[in-house]
Parts: sequence; structure tokens; C-alpha cells
Amino acid sequence: MQVDFYQLSRDPVEQVLPAIAGRILDMGARLLVVAQEAGQLERISAGLWAGPPESFLAHGKAGEGAESVQPVLLASDCVAANGARHIALADGLWREEALDFERAFYFFDAQTIEGARASWRDLSKREGVTPRFWRQEGRKWVQGP
Repeated sequence: MQVDFYQLSRDPVEQVLPAIAGRILDMGARLLVVAQEAGQLERISAGLWAGPPESFLAHGKAGEGAESVQPVLLASDCVAANGARHIALADGLWREEALDFERAFYFFDAQTIEGARASWRDLSKREGVTPRFWRQEGRKWVQGP
């Protein structure tokens, strides 16, 4: 199980997540995006629509129906009604249920960095879990130590 920690220092998650979602969909896989706050899910939804037409990222929200056919499903909990094996924790809060997926993307910022550090320490000690750290350098993502 791989957990990718993404430290948001320049761009908010709604600007970063579409590129990752696009790569997941290009692999023929599905993604569950989790955030507690409805407003944040709305911003993420807008970000998924904002790209050029050729980068269209079809998605839906849990509770609106047709969840099982959504390539990207936005939800407030870790229930993958779309069958996703990849999960993005978009609000900086770690959830143990993420370990039930093949891969987790854990986004955090300055306000949620302490929780991310605690999660990194915990996950680094677990058998079968590979944490990786990514940080923004200009417009690029660089894997950290």
C-alpha cells in the first residue's frame, strides 16, 4: 500500500488534484476524493471542470445518484461507491480507512502539517505501507527524502 503525502505550499488542492485524477483515469482506474467540508468538495468539483475540453474529468458527488458509474467520486467519507481503489484525502485529515485502498494521496497544508507529520511517523512504522513525500518547487512536484 502506497501513501503519497503532498505538501501544498503554493497551490490549493482544487488546482493540484485534477492532474492526479487525470493520471488515475488514464490508467483505467477510479478515484475517491474525500473532504469533510461541502464547500471544499464544491471547489474541487469546479477544479475538475476547469481544465481544457480535452482534459475533461467526469465526476459526481456521493448522494446525488449514479455513484457506481463515476470515474471520480467526491464524498465526505471513505466509502468508494464507485469501486475506486485509489483515494485522495483532500482536507489534510488522515483516515485509517484509506489503508483499505491500493494507493492514497494525502494532501496537507500549513494548517494541517502537524497531523500529517504524526501520520507520516505512524505509517512509516507499519508493515506493508510505503509513504512517499512530495513538495512543490515552482510548478513542479519533487519527491522529498
